[in-house]
Amino acid sequence: MIKLLTFSTLYPSEARPNHGVFVETRLRHLVASGEAQSVVVAPVPWFPFKNKRFGSYAKFACTPREEMRNGLRVLHPRFFLPPKIGMTASPFLLAAAMIPVIQRIIRQGYDFDLIDAHYFYPDGVAAAMLGRYFKKPVCITARGTDISFIPNYSLPRKMIIWAADHAAGSITVCNALKEAMEKLGVESTKIVTLRNGVDLTLFCPIDRVKGRKELGLKQFTLLSVGNLIELKGHYLCIEAMASLPDVQLLIAGSGPDYEQLELLAKRLGVQDRVNLLGSISHANLRNYYGAADALVLASSREGWANVLLESMACGTPVIASNVWGTPEVVASHDAGILMSSRTSEGIVEAVHTLRDDYPDRTATRRYAEKFSWDETTQGQLEIFRRATGKM
Repeated sequence: MIKLLTFSTLYPSEARPNHGVFVETRLRHLVASGEAQSVVVAPVPWFPFKNKRFGSYAKFACTPREEMRNGLRVLHPRFFLPPKIGMTASPFLLAAAMIPVIQRIIRQGYDFDLIDAHYFYPDGVAAAMLGRYFKKPVCITARGTDISFIPNYSLPRKMIIWAADHAAGSITVCNALKEAMEKLGVESTKIVTLRNGVDLTLFCPIDRVKGRKELGLKQFTLLSVGNLIELKGHYLCIEAMASLPDVQLLIAGSGPDYEQLELLAKRLGVQDRVNLLGSISHANLRNYYGAADALVLASSREGWANVLLESMACGTPVIASNVWGTPEVVASHDAGILMSSRTSEGIVEAVHTLRDDYPDRTATRRYAEKFSWDETTQGQLEIFRRATGKM
């Protein structure tokens, strides 16, 4: 049995149930193997006010200090993240704040074998510092913008390389991120690609006639899922609607761009066919995936987008921008289509192409069934055993 300390600011909580759910999902499947156990340390930036008028910051304050999630003990200690200088200082502040937290965990009788960190910056860098302090091996998983974007900044890039060099191993969720890490100068033999899987029980086909009726869907329906921020490309989906008069669009997610997206739909005169749903629980997303005719993911950057497999597992093909790990997911006609360009015109073209040759929904489900968590779980266990000498 390998005893892990899972470390990441990307982890769900009672206050933010959809935040970093992909980290929790992978860990749940790992622990379910019976070969590993974990205590989760999921730090949250300190914020003093719970009033909802402070938006996402209030959710930091509302996060419980400790909770049980899916049988796992999850701690949410606070760390100070000052504005403006936060990006540079955050790994140091994060590591320093976590030392007494981890000391307390050890005193309470949980002396872990390895730190399992997720997201390279600042989390992975802080984890590498903590590994040196506590003399524990560290494995870090790269998940997307931590490698595809943050290394564009000089100091974070140097710290990411330092963390990778001092880690016992690095995991990437797609080959594109592995290649990017190699270009940064990280030794290729220390990097293993373990793609994310999909929960085939939670995400499965529904009764479409009933589901579409309950959601009031009467036209060909596109679904876009993700935080309402620029890089997710929801605005491109809305712009495409002007050239797709017989199509409706559902957007599931919350974030700072809500009002801008709402105004864009009104300005283009498509507000009657665009529905901003707000945040949808992870479990309830299945009903939207199953009722939609296609998921559209127009992101400018993605590591391994879980929403793609979730949609496919519900039998719904996808339309996706051709970026980073996405071509590794959308690799068959049964899966869906990659856009020729990440533009509203590219979305329109892809919608027409998909409708002209729409895949069989049972074939789309079968495609997703190839992506179970078993292979990923075994790959993690092999890396962790090697790092801890428990082969």
